[in-house]
Amino acid sequence: MKKNLKTLKTDKLNISYFEIGNENNIPVFLMHGFPYDINAYKNVVQILKKKNLRIIVPYLRGFGPTSFLNKSFLRSGEQAALGKDLIDLMDGLNIKKAILAGYDWGGRAACVVAALYPHRCIGLISCNGYNIQNIKIDSITPDKPENEKNYWYQYFFHTKRGFNSLTNNRNDLIKFLWKTWSPTWKFSKKDFELSQESFKNPDFVNIVIHSYKHRYSLVEGDKSYSNIENKLSLTPNIKVPTITIDGLMNGVREPKREKNMKKFTNLIKHKLLKNVGHNVPQESPLIFSNLILEIKKYANN
Repeated sequence: MKKNLKTLKTDKLNISYFEIGNENNIPVFLMHGFPYDINAYKNVVQILKKKNLRIIVPYLRGFGPTSFLNKSFLRSGEQAALGKDLIDLMDGLNIKKAILAGYDWGGRAACVVAALYPHRCIGLISCNGYNIQNIKIDSITPDKPENEKNYWYQYFFHTKRGFNSLTNNRNDLIKFLWKTWSPTWKFSKKDFELSQESFKNPDFVNIVIHSYKHRYSLVEGDKSYSNIENKLSLTPNIKVPTITIDGLMNGVREPKREKNMKKFTNLIKHKLLKNVGHNVPQESPLIFSNLILEIKKYANN
């Protein structure tokens, strides 16, 4: 997937992305999370490439070859920035509507676009439910103790010690997150090597640290995204056709509760996957691909 990458210039980034499929086909954006990269979708792409889709898999800001245009730009990892990057990529490619699919950070970007720009979204595949944050509330509202324990890495990244660990022990830390977040996923040495180059992006550490500090109101966001962030603070409903997925072995978060799922007003189904953890598309590519095809079929009807 790293061969023949394309690049699109937005107002802040050169976004690097993989693309396959005819431009006249229905576009689908596959959005990776932290700490992963576009290779999370390598098997999904192999399954979908003969299904009359235009498949686009971008590197998020701070990952792989995606780069900033100016040294002065804040290396923001906030949810509004991730969503704006996705809509900017759609604009740059002159894609009016697309299927959006993702997990973790990428799932959050997809949810942001589906919520605020529903006319641009044919349908949504969202892992772990509704991923939009009400930062003012969420940053001070405690979760169940067992969930707080699983968020240790977020609190770790609030500290200088966490910054140094992500800087100096990056690969070991990321491997540990992969193992604990997806305890039944037996990834190979080659799997990790395919992705590890993406974590050498010079902005990776700063964006990750900013993301986990911003969601707890510990740092300011990029003011150019404040209008989007204000809209997200209202936790708007997502009205587009949606399929949500939860891996029952997710070592980060338990399956979303009913209150969370009510934020989807056009929910087709909520799929629970046994023996699957956090990295759903890489752990269960066939099911993930089939759900994208189900969204496509639903939209065509």
